[in-house]
Amino acid sequence: MKNFITFEGCEGVGKSTQIRYLKEYLQKTNQPALFTREPGGNEVGEKIREILLKEKMSALCEAHLFAAARIEHINTVILRALNQGMLVICDRYIDSSFAYQGFARGLGLEKVMQINEFAVNNCMPQYTVFLDMNPLNSWRKQKGKVIDDRMEGESGEFHLKVYDGFKRLSQAYADRYIVIEPKPLKEETSQSIIDALRKRGIIK
Repeated sequence: MKNFITFEGCEGVGKSTQIRYLKEYLQKTNQPALFTREPGGNEVGEKIREILLKEKMSALCEAHLFAAARIEHINTVILRALNQGMLVICDRYIDSSFAYQGFARGLGLEKVMQINEFAVNNCMPQYTVFLDMNPLNSWRKQKGKVIDDRMEGESGEFHLKVYDGFKRLSQAYADRYIVIEPKPLKEETSQSIIDALRKRGIIK
């Protein structure tokens, strides 16, 4: 979908920070955009998010809950904004389901695609910014930050599987993926993202 941009990456690699930097840049340059997240983005999605990040469950249940939140998010937030001609920036989307449930949980891409078929309904991102950083060397790991949700608390092996999933997706969808390697200077990473989006005519 034109003007629909998603951000992906493993836990603790600075994704939320970079989205905040992009939001500040767009505000300073008077470029309106809607910023949202998954799971979440609306009341129903945020309630499902709370369950997903706290409660233990099977991989299949997890995948279905992500898809359920996505259905509501797309229909009540994303499509409405896109139909109004807005730029939409989403923190995580379908690729996270592929990486986390498809690869790391072992459900497989085909199963995750099947679960999300009606949820996504052809609402795929125009571009996906992928922060390419090994989760075992993430900024959160380096700073020793406290783990505060179920996904972050998974094993290193699990997170490496997620990372491998994202790497494979970046190769399979090379035309859609914008691969950015995070730098120690956050501002430098932010500039790389802005330059990449400018180059593709998404922002000014």
